[in-house]
Amino acid sequence: METYDCILFQLTKASQAGSRYWNQKVAELNLTGAQAMVLRFLYESDFTTANDLGKRTGLDSATLTGILDRLQTAELIKRRPHKRDRRAIQIELTEKGKKAGQRIYRLMKEANEEFRTIFKDREQKSLRDFLMRIRANLG
Repeated sequence: METYDCILFQLTKASQAGSRYWNQKVAELNLTGAQAMVLRFLYESDFTTANDLGKRTGLDSATLTGILDRLQTAELIKRRPHKRDRRAIQIELTEKGKKAGQRIYRLMKEANEEFRTIFKDREQKSLRDFLMRIRANLG
C-alpha cells in the first residue's frame, strides 16, 4: 500500500490542516487552538467542574490541567472549590474570559463556514457522519 492510500495518513494530515487553520484563527487572541476550544466549551456552559469539562472536551486530566493553568494565568478563568463536592473544582469564566468566549464563538462560526465551503451540503453531512463514526468506534 502506498502511504497516500492509507486512510490513517490522510486523517492525520487532515487533522493537522484543521488544527493549523484553527490555530491561525485564534492567534489574534494569544491562545492556542486547544485553549480556545476549552474557552468555547466554558462559554456554552460556565460554572462547570473540571471533570465535566474534561469529559465534554475529550481531553485527559493532565492536558486539561495545563490548559486551565494557562487560562487562569491569563485571567480568563477562575477556579473555585465546588460548593457541594469538596473533591471537585468549579471552573468559571472571568469577565475577560466571557469576552474572549464571545469572540471565539464568532471565530468558530466564521472558521466553520469558511472550512465547509470546499464541500457540497451532502458532502458536509457525510463527512461529519464519517468523523463521528470514527470517533465513536475508535475513541
